[in-house]
Amino acid sequence: MPKKTVFEMKVSDVYPLLVQKAERKGRSREEVDQVTAWLTGYDMTSADLNVTYAEFFENAPAMNSRASLIRGSVCGVKVEEIEDPLMQKIRWLDKLVDELAKGKPMDKILR
Repeated sequence: MPKKTVFEMKVSDVYPLLVQKAERKGRSREEVDQVTAWLTGYDMTSADLNVTYAEFFENAPAMNSRASLIRGSVCGVKVEEIEDPLMQKIRWLDKLVDELAKGKPMDKILR
């Protein structure tokens, strides 16, 4: 069975992992929902999680114009240097959740 790329994975498979990462460090699902809403415009309480990660970002209601201010590394890759726009959006969300998990204050995360 071939491996799925992150683009093909369902949000319903990936999102709980982001929440778990934050919760392990004392943050909440609501905070993950807040950073996701800030980045994408989705209300995570009613968002369709049965879409692929690619569809989730491609159909985001309102990508935040300040997302380009997100800087730093995820898995050793600087998010500001990622050339694929879709992968960059995915890594932006990863970076925001990483910042949550590291205890950064919400006002700093939301730039």
